[in-house]
Amino acid sequence: MTDERPCPCGSGAAYGACCEPLHDNRVPAETAERLMRSRYAAYALGRLDHVLRTWHPRTRPHELGDVPGLTWTGLTVLAAEGGQPGDDEGVVEFLAAYRTADGPGAQHERSRFRRRAGRWFYLDGEPDGH
Repeated sequence: MTDERPCPCGSGAAYGACCEPLHDNRVPAETAERLMRSRYAAYALGRLDHVLRTWHPRTRPHELGDVPGLTWTGLTVLAAEGGQPGDDEGVVEFLAAYRTADGPGAQHERSRFRRRAGRWFYLDGEPDGH
């Protein structure tokens, strides 16, 4: 049965037709932006296995942990450069809103992505979009 909840990535599609197939490793992301959106949705849903699996091996941490009391509340893609099906590199700038016990906040980042063995991977990011 398809999960009909709205996908946290902000696409407007149902989770089961949007990021869930990427989270379950059934299909790869076609673009860097698609991978970034799926990674945001994975953080929002606690699917940290997807986050680690899509992190470039050269820069990937050994493990990730949940941050108690952190709830991701929305994603806005501000810009995308490259990262299309025929590219090997791409950059996606985004604003990810969250809420903690201290109140609301946002993470602004320019993330770099690289294609490796035909799949997109998150390489690294520059906080505050600079």
